[in-house]
Amino acid sequence: MTFAVVSPVSALVGRDLRAFLRSRSQLSSSLLFPLMLLAILGTGIERGLNPTLIRDGDYLSFLVPGVVVMTAVFSSTFSSASYYQDRDDGMLRVLLATPNPPWVIMLGKSLAGVIIGSLQALAVVAVAALLPAVHLSWQYGVGAGLAASVAGIALLNVLLSGFALALASRIRTMSGFHLVMNLGLFPALFFSGAFYPLARLPAWLETLGWLNPLSFGVDLLHVAMYADTTAGYFGLGVDIAVLTTLSVAVYAWGLSRHAREGER
Repeated sequence: MTFAVVSPVSALVGRDLRAFLRSRSQLSSSLLFPLMLLAILGTGIERGLNPTLIRDGDYLSFLVPGVVVMTAVFSSTFSSASYYQDRDDGMLRVLLATPNPPWVIMLGKSLAGVIIGSLQALAVVAVAALLPAVHLSWQYGVGAGLAASVAGIALLNVLLSGFALALASRIRTMSGFHLVMNLGLFPALFFSGAFYPLARLPAWLETLGWLNPLSFGVDLLHVAMYADTTAGYFGLGVDIAVLTTLSVAVYAWGLSRHAREGER
């Protein structure tokens, strides 16, 4: 990637990162909500329902990968607001009027969302790993497991960012965008194995779960952090291959749509 591309992309990434850090409400809620869900939902189900499909009944530890994926989903939704804000106040038109190609502008804005989402998800991993009630296995060792988790989180955020780009090029209002994101991503989140195993669902729901792109992110984090065996999982190789393929395809699709928008 040449300096002519790196310079504007890094400037846009820095701009959106500074805006995120100045937004204290978004910064605090993005970390507090998943941790609150982990504490309340994890403890409530573990004590109240006594899940039997979970290793040793330890639902709180099982929930950690799902909460990390949920954090990435929320971040991809919230970070897209900067696109609509820049468009509505005229900044996007100014940026697109620069000599830089439209895809460079959108790449810079999108990468900021990827970085923010990845850092938020990794912060949840760090806090959860320090909780005495959470018991992560790290079956490949902490170093290798953490490296796989970082790769999976980054790929998942690229996938979600590409999906957000593709939608933003078609939906003109922020409220409509969030509605479609919620209708698409939240059912996918619940049928990804994030909050409960898919093993005892009806066959058609289990099939939808395994076809769900988010399931591969959850599966990767379960294998890397939580599980003490690969039995019953896709495995790291399959998860990384699928997430990489989908991320490249969806991200390229989203950028190409914005490039065509900029040429009109």
